[in-house]
Amino acid sequence: MILNYEPGDKVTNPSNKEWGIGQVQSIINDKVTVNFENAGKKVINANNIELRKLGK
Repeated sequence: MILNYEPGDKVTNPSNKEWGIGQVQSIINDKVTVNFENAGKKVINANNIELRKLGK
């Protein structure tokens, strides 16, 4: 699986819209660490949870 995220990208989690906008902190293998405005830091397995990248 190729992830099209890099640190600094803004993303949302369509399944948990209440988390708000998140910023990608790091990517290690399939684990994406995102700091969300309403939910704090989350480590997301990109194989199980879809993140939607926001336009720049």
